[in-house]
Amino acid sequence: MLTTPTLLVPAIAPASFSDGLNAVDGFIWSKYLLIPLLLGSGIILTWRLRGIQLRKLGPALRFAFLQRDGGGEAASAEGDISHYQALTTALAATVGVGNIVGVATAIHLGGPGALFWMWVTAIFGMASKYSEAFLAVRFRTTDANGQQSGGPQYYLREAIKGTPGKVLSIFFACSAVLASFGIGCMTQSNAVAAQLANSFGWSGWAVGLALALCVGAVLLGGIESIGKVTAGFVPMMIVFYVGGCLYILAVNASGIPHSLGMVFHDAFTARGATGGFAGSTLMLAIQYGVARGIFSNESGMGSAAIAAAAARTNHPARQGLVSMTQTFIDTIIVVSCTGLVILTTGTWTGDDPATMTGEAFSHGLPGTWGHVIVSLAIVFLAASTILGWAYYGERCVERLLGVHAVIVYRIIFTIFVFVGTVTELTDVWTFADIANGLMAIPNLIGLLLLSGLIARETRAYLLQDPHLRRAGDDFSSVPEVADTSLR
Repeated sequence: MLTTPTLLVPAIAPASFSDGLNAVDGFIWSKYLLIPLLLGSGIILTWRLRGIQLRKLGPALRFAFLQRDGGGEAASAEGDISHYQALTTALAATVGVGNIVGVATAIHLGGPGALFWMWVTAIFGMASKYSEAFLAVRFRTTDANGQQSGGPQYYLREAIKGTPGKVLSIFFACSAVLASFGIGCMTQSNAVAAQLANSFGWSGWAVGLALALCVGAVLLGGIESIGKVTAGFVPMMIVFYVGGCLYILAVNASGIPHSLGMVFHDAFTARGATGGFAGSTLMLAIQYGVARGIFSNESGMGSAAIAAAAARTNHPARQGLVSMTQTFIDTIIVVSCTGLVILTTGTWTGDDPATMTGEAFSHGLPGTWGHVIVSLAIVFLAASTILGWAYYGERCVERLLGVHAVIVYRIIFTIFVFVGTVTELTDVWTFADIANGLMAIPNLIGLLLLSGLIARETRAYLLQDPHLRRAGDDFSSVPEVADTSLR
């Protein structure tokens, strides 16, 4: 989701500090670390799970959206929210400003071929998303308030025995808390305030106060409140935004074949500078496609697993299958629509990626509808991202400091929502980029170590329920594994 929005007030920051952050960010998201780790993990998990993201996508989509009661298990299963609410909470955190502006950034810096590598990341990332959601439910616990808690901050500790598991767990939790204030809070509220200031001249202070009050009111209700809110307006906003994209693509249908040709051709070749286009090489296309792809759908980062752990389910494979549809919706549908709109309207050759999607909608829709749709999409999708990441952060605070620290975190988080609307965030965006990468490293290590356990228990489940149609309490219990530290 990395992109620099229009900023509201000037900032004073030492160049050396910014340069240092950029250097760390460049190394973490380079071909030497996260890019091979992310793609490699997805490929290995896809192989061990026998391509589950392709074989079971249809049943998983049906189960997630047409059987919202969880196939009859809602009354008997442990959990705080439904499969569907867990899915929309995770979607709330991932489908945000990055899907609108982040895609433009990837294409601007990496060329049209970057969109192809975002697709590749999503396909293999679905296996990673399935795996982390599976483990989140498999090793979840109940906190002092009786709520389900899970995610990498727990399954790394419980499944990987000894000091290594504890270190990976704490490292992930600390990174997630830091990331929640960056990419999940201040950057999102800043984008909302900037969009409303640019579009309607609204004061950042007024927007910040209103947004902070709304977020605080929802957070007081916990995951049940967050789940109800996201289940209501996240699907509506996605349909609203995708509907606008489909209209533009229909109007510019003749340009779709050429745009797709550029995507596939430039994914494997270099493209020189054209007008305002910064130019790219094959490595840049891969680098920005993979990096922005993972920022868009968060597969492998472990964040969505935290929401999955709260789902009412009698088997971890069920929520894993539902959770992997999040990556499909986020990247294969929403990101693809944004990318093709930018390419077919020709705005991808502009100088400023922050305005490309808005310009594409303004050119593609009649009157001021394009302007209105982009403004509403940024406001509501950014607000939903704030809610999703607030839950991720509080669950990690609970892991580190206990349940009594959650209310303090909620108050501080709400204050930072306001701060983000009136503060310049150049270095905050880079810092959030780094924190997201640091989250992914321990989680991906854990997924690789536990891939055998995931594959074994997934096969056992699918033998009993290959089409996700049986009632939740019909399953034979999965035997506990005495030592899961090296699977």
